Amino acid sequence: MTYQSHITKMNETIAENGDSWAAIDAASAARMAVQNRFPTGLDIARYTAKIMREDMEAYDADPANYTQSLGCWHGFIAQQKMISIKKHFGSTERRYLYLSGWMVAALRSEFGPLPDQSMHEKTSVPALIEELYTFLKQADARELGGLFRELDNAKEKGDAVATHRLLKEIDEHQTHVVPIIADIDAGFGNAEATYLLAKKMIEAGACALQIENQVSDEKQCGHQDGKVTVPHEDFLQKIRAIRYAFLELGIPDGIIVARTDSLGAGLTKQIAFSKEPGDLGDKYNAFLDCDEVDPADIQNGQVFISRDGKLLAPKRLPSNLYQFRAGTGEDRCVLDCITALQHGADLLWIETEKPHIGQIGGMVNRIREVIPNAKLVYNNSPSFNWTLNFRQQVCDAWEADGKDVSGFDRARLMSVDYDGTELAAEADERIRTFQRDAAREAGIFHHLITLPTYHTAALSTDNLAKEYFGDAGMLGYVKNVQREEIRQGIACVKHQNMAGSDIGDDHKEYFAGEAALKAGGKDNTMNQFAAA
Repeated sequence: MTYQSHITKMNETIAENGDSWAAIDAASAARMAVQNRFPTGLDIARYTAKIMREDMEAYDADPANYTQSLGCWHGFIAQQKMISIKKHFGSTERRYLYLSGWMVAALRSEFGPLPDQSMHEKTSVPALIEELYTFLKQADARELGGLFRELDNAKEKGDAVATHRLLKEIDEHQTHVVPIIADIDAGFGNAEATYLLAKKMIEAGACALQIENQVSDEKQCGHQDGKVTVPHEDFLQKIRAIRYAFLELGIPDGIIVARTDSLGAGLTKQIAFSKEPGDLGDKYNAFLDCDEVDPADIQNGQVFISRDGKLLAPKRLPSNLYQFRAGTGEDRCVLDCITALQHGADLLWIETEKPHIGQIGGMVNRIREVIPNAKLVYNNSPSFNWTLNFRQQVCDAWEADGKDVSGFDRARLMSVDYDGTELAAEADERIRTFQRDAAREAGIFHHLITLPTYHTAALSTDNLAKEYFGDAGMLGYVKNVQREEIRQGIACVKHQNMAGSDIGDDHKEYFAGEAALKAGGKDNTMNQFAAA
């Protein structure tokens, strides 16, 4: 609906309600409606789910159409990210947000900073989804409010050309609202708990939920040890629970991302139920590390399974967990992924220990032998030492090609001593093209960085503290922050405007007319940045 159509509709509604609504201005009401394109979280979820489905089809047609996101731990961070993307690239196309459970635990829990072990409050993720979209919607309102003010100025000057241009910009305005892939961890309990939490997340606006196959009450960060997986049927119950939540709320396009931690998980809490040889439970149990047992040697408390007429005792740890055979991680990952896609998941996530295209692509190729259009969401994790990993990959490739690498100490390749070398330059180029190459060669549809803004906040704060509390004093802030904001065109330099001061002034005028006490007068210090 165009801005003018909104005005027409509002005029009709006001007229229907008689004289008591006479003070309501149709144009003002229309502006508020245009500035709030998504009245509810479900409106957002429907809109963004459609975007993701279209993007998935575009990727299937050409892997150059991969998508990206950054993890955001606060609405303001998400808002500034999307404002920046629109400023630099002119479009939000194929650019999403990621909501990391890790960052919720570390930064948003009422318990204080926590490890990524699902110890944060169950409701904290839905609350953050709502917060992110509140800030993105305000970015829309702020940008459109500026256009409306320009429109008023153009009309006042009688500039028909500018008026036409601005009306077109308003009608074609691209929202800052983009898809969020939200982390539901391992579902925070049984399938019913997963369903209830999924509903809260979808109602807040999430169109894509990522769930992992770790046991819920033993969940660990994907890049730490001690991970414990569950049998497939347990995981599939939760996938179905999420799909039911999407369907109940009228979001049939909702996206389920099934994550497997099997590559780094050497333990399981349960022996899977199996009815017959070769069924899903039997395939899971086949990976268990077992010893053949003579019935005469049975010991107290042992647990047994049978296979091919043999009595086998799975290795059981004092923690009451069972151990998988070493070297089975990739096979388990492939089975996990195929099974998830065959039972309702839309995208896959394989948590790996390093960013290696060959390793990832090898697993994806095996998955695609069964499901040709299988696609990955991949964690470009800050837990990886990217510099060291890629320098080692180049070193290994050179050595395999017969190139002399005797001048390099593989264990010390992170050292600054190697920064100016040809090896370091090739490694950096591989890092630069990693997303593009992995999208083409390893089936990665979506690249995300889980917790980049955790690190950028720490780094920028350290730099400011070092200068401001040192000899530079106030110059440490002015030179390195404010002056750069002005010169780089960072909208937040006008922080009152960013926080909604101009939006508030507009509303005051709508509500009070000439009696409005507005903040944007001649004495507002924000005027000092008019040329910024």
